[in-house]
Amino acid sequence: MWRELAYSLALPVMVALGLLHLLAVALSVLASANLVGLPLLAACVTGARGLGRVNRGLARTLAGAEVPPPPPFRPDRGLMNRLVAALGDVTGWRATVHSLVRLPAAVLACAAAAASWGLGPVLLSCPLWWRTSAFPALAPGGLPGALLMSVLGLALLLLAPKVVHLALGPERLLARTLLGPAPGQARIRTLEETRALAVDDAAAALRRIERDLHDGTAARLVALAMSISMAREELDTAAEEPDTTGEEPDTAGNPDDRLEHARTLLDNAHRNAKEALSELTDLIRGIHPPALDKGLEVALATLAARSPLPVALDVDLPVRPSSAVETIAFFCTAELLANVVKHSGARNAEVRVRAADGRLRLRVRDDGNGGAAPGTGSGLRGLAGRVRVVDGVLAIHSPPGGPTVVTVDLPLGAGTGS
Repeated sequence: MWRELAYSLALPVMVALGLLHLLAVALSVLASANLVGLPLLAACVTGARGLGRVNRGLARTLAGAEVPPPPPFRPDRGLMNRLVAALGDVTGWRATVHSLVRLPAAVLACAAAAASWGLGPVLLSCPLWWRTSAFPALAPGGLPGALLMSVLGLALLLLAPKVVHLALGPERLLARTLLGPAPGQARIRTLEETRALAVDDAAAALRRIERDLHDGTAARLVALAMSISMAREELDTAAEEPDTTGEEPDTAGNPDDRLEHARTLLDNAHRNAKEALSELTDLIRGIHPPALDKGLEVALATLAARSPLPVALDVDLPVRPSSAVETIAFFCTAELLANVVKHSGARNAEVRVRAADGRLRLRVRDDGNGGAAPGTGSGLRGLAGRVRVVDGVLAIHSPPGGPTVVTVDLPLGAGTGS
């Protein structure tokens, strides 16, 4: 409430600065007819960036408008390159346009603040000064009229926060539209970020596969090969040496003992082979779960069946998503259910999947302790990054005490999100 009132009070100052800047731009445009005003016009456009930065900060801090910063001004070296870059700076020109088109919105916000916060206290105190008022029309009918004006003033004060908030709506809209990055720049930045996330995710997946193969499966296969080699040597030695039954036992030279040792080595090799096969199966399932070949619904049903908690599954997919989106949805569900088991203290979980309007919406809900947030663990941060790769959105609602609801919104086709 107080921040929005402060923003309304700061508006006249910022509007005045914007008008002075517009006057400078107009003069430099007129002077640029003889090329003399081009450097001045370039300086005005560059200065508009600073004015836009201040307006953007005020809108974000006081008016609650989340405005992402535009890309920085990075001209090439050289005076001429800098001049051309400044004259063609889209961000500077958008900030200049903002100073012009914000006038009606600023007048509306200032008028709303003056009418509610300014006139409200005056009317509220009407019974105190109505007899000596220089404006008797404000209290018609004597004391009853003064009391009526006081009630009206109280109503204005009670409604003032809502009135100012609504009146600042056009200001917030203009700030988000003109002071942030241009639509094309925002899309380019999003594509750059998602490309970097995709590259990092692929690199992390390769490192994880390499580590799992090196530390697990490869080590077991080496042990398997050594066991088989040693067993073969024992069998060859036992086949070449004569039977020493009845003589003094010699562990090193007794064929029966060598055969028993070979059997032990083969048993170890067999156990290592089964464990290596199990690890390879888990690794393959981690790359692409085989259940996804039959569709996301079957894969999620398999995932829910393996969960130690009761999981209610509700899937309605009239259209099958792309393979990449199915994989992301599957691993998001797996990670979220794992978090429910490890951290939430929940007794039940629910997975709901719907497809509508070209989007796939996945919701995982649990009745646990709540308190989950994107910055509280690397798992949720990783999920948010994986979802952003295909222009998806991850939203978390987890108040203390629960319940926790995580919603993942994905395009049905990878790369089709807007």
